Order: sequence, then structure tokens, then C-alpha cells
Amino acid sequence: MTLEKTRDELEKANQKVSRSWAKWAPVYDKSIGFLERHVFGPEHRAWACSKATGKTLEVAIGTGLNLGHYPRDVILTGIDLTPEMLAIARERASTLGVDAELKEGDAHALQFPDESFDTVIGTYTLCNIPDPRRAVAEMKRVLRPLGKLILVDHIRSTVKPIYWFQKGLEAITSRLEGEHMTRRSIEHVKAEGFEIIERERLRAGIIERLVATKR
Repeated sequence: MTLEKTRDELEKANQKVSRSWAKWAPVYDKSIGFLERHVFGPEHRAWACSKATGKTLEVAIGTGLNLGHYPRDVILTGIDLTPEMLAIARERASTLGVDAELKEGDAHALQFPDESFDTVIGTYTLCNIPDPRRAVAEMKRVLRPLGKLILVDHIRSTVKPIYWFQKGLEAITSRLEGEHMTRRSIEHVKAEGFEIIERERLRAGIIERLVATKR
């Protein structure tokens, strides 16, 4: 596996991302809500969470917007890099009556033993993780054999004018906040040897959602 960044580079990148999300935390729900209603589509969180079974890890759980969508029999653990986001997630879990273990964690170095989970899920996650390949490798490590990886992300559009708009925007957001508009999650999933069992692109190709299993 070719890793994109050294450990020191990852630490610096993580700090940058965490500072950015700390600032965004108070308004994140409102801003992503607008995007989901008008650009991404509001249905993807429910789609992803409905497929979770057994012991489930959500990577980059953020403010916990997925918490209300999980089946009640799922045993949920969620990690996030940013304490300010997790504080909102914990409050949401309490309000919803959802029993979930929520803790700080780095997607590049998950603090769980090998083969700990039946399902790993991420929604709008790999777009801002500094080294997505390393994160997918960690997701695979903690999955049990035949466990499911479920991802939803915004990616580069199949429509050229939209794609070039994304590229221009990415030139700014990737430097300021570590946010990437044109990544393809599936490239890393395939590179790590997962078997893709379900995949679709929606909304002019800017949304990709997939289910893969660990071989």
C-alpha cells in the first residue's frame, strides 16, 4: 500500500482539519442541511444507515446527524477528530435516546482491534480526511471477514461544467479547510481489495454511494 503522507504530515493535516471543523461545528447542521436539500439529496443518510447491522463503527460521525437513522438493534460506536463536533453529537444522542459510544479518534489510526466490527460506515467523510487511502485501509482492518463498508460521499461530477466548477472551488477549499470536491472513494475501496456489491452515482454524478464487503 502506498501511503500519501508521513505520520508528521498527517498530524499537521489533522490539526488543520480539526481547527476548521471546530469553527464550523455551531453552524454545520444548518449548512449541510442546505446542501442536502438542494444539491446532494436528503435521502442518503437513511439509505446508508438502514444497511448497518451488528456492531457498527461510524467514522467521522460529526454532529451525529445519522444517529436517528440507525436500526435500533445496531450496536453503535462513533469517532470524530473534533471535540466540538462530538459534543453536539452526544447531545443529539441523549435527545434521541440513542445508546452509542462516541469518542475522539483518528480515521488514519483507529483505536480498535482487528476484526472488531460487522459494519463500518461513513457519510461525507473521505472528502476531508487527509489520507483517504490510509483511512480505508483502517476501515478494512477493523472489519470482520465479509463485514460491510458503507460509504456516501460527494465526488467529481460526470458533467464537465460542474466538474470544472468543483475543481476551481477545490483549489480554495483544499488549502483552507482540507475539503476536496473531486475525490473518488471507490478508487481507494478497490485498491484495498474490497468487493463492491452495490454502487450508484446520483445528482449529475456528484454523489456516490456504495456497499462493499471485506474479502
